[in-house]
Amino acid sequence: MRTPVIAGNWKLFKTADEAATLVSGLIPLVKDTTGVEIVIAPVFTVLDRVSKLTAGTPVKLSAQDCFWEEEGAFTGEISPKMLRDAGCSHVIIGHSERRQYFGETDETVNKKTKAAIAAGLTAIVCVGETLKEREDGIMNDVLKRQVTKGLEGLSSFQAIIVAYEPVWAIGTGKTASDEQAQDAHKYIRQVIKETFGSAPAESTRILYGGSVKPENVKGLMTQPDIDGALVGGASLKADSFGAIVNFGK
Repeated sequence: MRTPVIAGNWKLFKTADEAATLVSGLIPLVKDTTGVEIVIAPVFTVLDRVSKLTAGTPVKLSAQDCFWEEEGAFTGEISPKMLRDAGCSHVIIGHSERRQYFGETDETVNKKTKAAIAAGLTAIVCVGETLKEREDGIMNDVLKRQVTKGLEGLSSFQAIIVAYEPVWAIGTGKTASDEQAQDAHKYIRQVIKETFGSAPAESTRILYGGSVKPENVKGLMTQPDIDGALVGGASLKADSFGAIVNFGK
C-alpha cells in the first residue's frame, strides 16, 4: 500500500510570525491523524523556526527548492545539506513556477533530485503540461520527457515522490476532473514502469497538484493512481489544509 501524502506548498507567503501562527493552528487539527503523511513547505527564512514548532508532531518539513552542489561560490543558493540542517526531510524540485520563471530544466531537475537524495532528503519531483501542450495533443510526450529526464540515473525510488501539476490548473481555480487527473497519473506510472521497472512504478507515490481544495480532494483521492495532493493556496490556512489532510474522515 502507498501511504497518501498531503503536502502544502506555501510559495512566497508567510513571515516568521505568520508561519508560527499557521503552524500553531494546524497542529491541533492533524495531531491525531493517521495513515497520511503530512508535509509543509514554507519559505527558506522560516524553516528553522517552523522546524522547532513541528518537532514531535506528525507534520514534516519541506523546502521549496534546492541547489545541486553541497557548498561553494553559488551566491543565493541553498544546498540539500543545509536544508537537512534546518530540519527538512523533504524538498520540492522542478515546480512549474521554477520552470516557468527561473529557467528550471529537466537536466537541472535531475541534478537537484540526485543531490537531494544523496543528502538524505525525499524529493517531491514536479511534472506537468501547459494548456497549450494539452490542446496541441503533446501532453503525454511532455510528461514522458519530464519523468524520464528528471529521474534519469536513479538507482532507487524510495526517496522519490512525483507530483503531477497541470500548469493550467495552478492558481487559476481550475481543477482537472477526477478522470483527467487519474488518466495523467496512470500514464506517469506506466512511464515509470516502462523506464525504471515494475517495483518503482508500484511503490512511487504520485500526487495531484492544481487548485486542490477541501471540496474536491475526496473525489481525487478515490482514484486508484492518485496518492495524495500538492496543495497551494488552500495550505495557507490551517482549517482548509487540515480539512484536506483529514480527507478520509
